[in-house]
Amino acid sequence: MAYFRAAAPVAASSERIGVLVVNLGTPDAPTYLAVQRYLREFLSDRRVIDTSRLIWLPLLYGLVLPLRPLRTARKYRKIWMAEGSPLAVYSERLAAKMDVLLQGALGDRVRVALGMTYGNPSIASAIDSLAQQGVARLLVLPLYPQYCASTTGSVFDVASRALQRLRCLPETRFVNGYCEDDGYIGALAERVQGHWDAVGERSHLLISYHGIPADYVARGDPYQAQTETTTRLLVARLALASQDWSHCYQSRFGAKAWLTPYTDDKLQELARRGARKVTVVAPSFAVDCLETLEEVAIEYRDRFLGLGGERLSLVPALNDADRHAEALVAIVKSRLQGWV
Repeated sequence: MAYFRAAAPVAASSERIGVLVVNLGTPDAPTYLAVQRYLREFLSDRRVIDTSRLIWLPLLYGLVLPLRPLRTARKYRKIWMAEGSPLAVYSERLAAKMDVLLQGALGDRVRVALGMTYGNPSIASAIDSLAQQGVARLLVLPLYPQYCASTTGSVFDVASRALQRLRCLPETRFVNGYCEDDGYIGALAERVQGHWDAVGERSHLLISYHGIPADYVARGDPYQAQTETTTRLLVARLALASQDWSHCYQSRFGAKAWLTPYTDDKLQELARRGARKVTVVAPSFAVDCLETLEEVAIEYRDRFLGLGGERLSLVPALNDADRHAEALVAIVKSRLQGWV
């Protein structure tokens, strides 16, 4: 194995602490080939598709990768920003704010780097950058409030492989979730209430999480329980009655049974019950991305209007809001105890 050459060793008193902030990733451009490259990496991960390779790889290379990028690239083009993919833009801004806050509180000893599990900037490049800066202690913070093996677990896998390239390994800690963190729940509740204040009224709150196959939970994944914890704390903070909110799951893929209720089914149910205005918040997404800006704000909105609804509005993700950066920095500082 070719090892990465890190910076020269430094005195223990001046050892730097690295904070590796990780998000899922995104294509480099809203084009067929860029999306195909991204999907190849993403859908080849055994944590994401836990199916026999003998069954899955022929499907992936024979059907999914030739066809799916056509539709997915069109969706990305609807939401692409001047600076690039929303997920990348907001993740970079958020990491930059965290860097400023942490250096303001803890000085030059702390350095923040952003990495993506799939695509660019890679986790490996972020770890290499931190190693060049003399980082001897590393905290890995996946931007997933609720632990899931196919997201948080993949960060651990990829980071572990990247660390194998270092001769001198940093002492490493890993944040595996913050579904009930008070700062996160407070920021989320403030975001929802701010959205209602802006539109001038409250409406039924649809709390929509990214789904996962139901059998993942049956085999021990805590994701469902952690989403329910976040929902319970959020509705309590907003003082919502039971009839004023719903909990559901979106973005299912393939023929497997996924966690229910499905968001699109819940929208049909609400329309049948006479609901005309719906607010959607997606707490599992730290920053806005294809699943919020296109799937919810466009697809689900059009579907709900077609069912007779008057309005479906998306609460923006926490993105690079000051309150979000402050909440994450508080989580980081709590995990750095004994290091600073």
